[in-house]
Amino acid sequence: MATTRVWGDYAPHDHLSYQNIVNFLLFLFCLAPSIAATVILYSTCDQTLPADYSGPFSTTLCSLALHSPAWYANLLFFVNVTVGFWVVGLIQKNFWLIDPYWTLIPPLLCVLYVTNPLAVYTESRSTVSLVLIWLWCTRLTHSYFRREEWKFGQREDWRYTKMAKENPRFWWLLSFGAVGLAQQPMLVGVTLPSYSIHSVAEPWNWLDTLACVTAVSGLCLAGIADNQLRSYMLENERLVAAGEKKKQLLDTGIWRYSRHPNYLGETTWWLGFGLFAVRLGQWYMLAGWVINTATLITVTFMTEERMVKNWDEDRVKLYREYQRVTSAWIPMPRRKAKENTLLN
Repeated sequence: MATTRVWGDYAPHDHLSYQNIVNFLLFLFCLAPSIAATVILYSTCDQTLPADYSGPFSTTLCSLALHSPAWYANLLFFVNVTVGFWVVGLIQKNFWLIDPYWTLIPPLLCVLYVTNPLAVYTESRSTVSLVLIWLWCTRLTHSYFRREEWKFGQREDWRYTKMAKENPRFWWLLSFGAVGLAQQPMLVGVTLPSYSIHSVAEPWNWLDTLACVTAVSGLCLAGIADNQLRSYMLENERLVAAGEKKKQLLDTGIWRYSRHPNYLGETTWWLGFGLFAVRLGQWYMLAGWVINTATLITVTFMTEERMVKNWDEDRVKLYREYQRVTSAWIPMPRRKAKENTLLN
């Protein structure tokens, strides 16, 4: 007997299943419209068009793409991602597609800026920033697909599923804002420093060096935190398979001094990337970092609320004590534990 598919409730599928192959092809070609449009515009548009040109639609689009690449990026994102990914999600009843592209859209936007025929930049700053953004992308993409067992569309972000189940009648509409529009200021915003990098040519100075050090520090912190979390989860899988009791908390390594070092690493990375724009006199390009950091702080509360809601009483007690003695983000010496309280 067939069952009705509900939001986010995908059953696990095999690597060679029809569903996985379809989702792989969707993942592979979903940004083809944006890529094709950009290649055509960048290769055929008249570069002498004034920035304020308001002639035929196609020529006006050329002026936008050449002279206002940040606005052009927003247009592409809205049409292809905000609307396009939303339509795909409505059809599949699963908004998984935005998750892997969270890691791929930022470097692709950086490529959009550097390949603009009218781009102006310092070679060293451009090269370093592009290498860094692709390193970030590689690390996070690997982490994502490793967690998803190298499959496509097996699940969606638990927050979307939660909102869908809480608003079943209107989720088809609410999802446009929650999954579509909400992503745009974050993903386009955090990469705006690349627009600065490729629109201003100034020699390298100490602030560029600070940007590099900050960005690399964030990358390393997030990578170490993710690997420690991965090891913890694999160890628990091994213990369950062996019929032994799982470890109740991850309270070792970096996680001993910060409850969310992966989030701290992520926001540190984007701060470092944003400092390139500050060096070029465009500090306001940090707006995307501010929005992204505010989102991560909100997610911190949501994640901890979800854990204590779904865990058993004994585990919740352990976690409450962990919250009391361990900083949420900034690694700090642990507070003194209460007597007779045992943490891992």
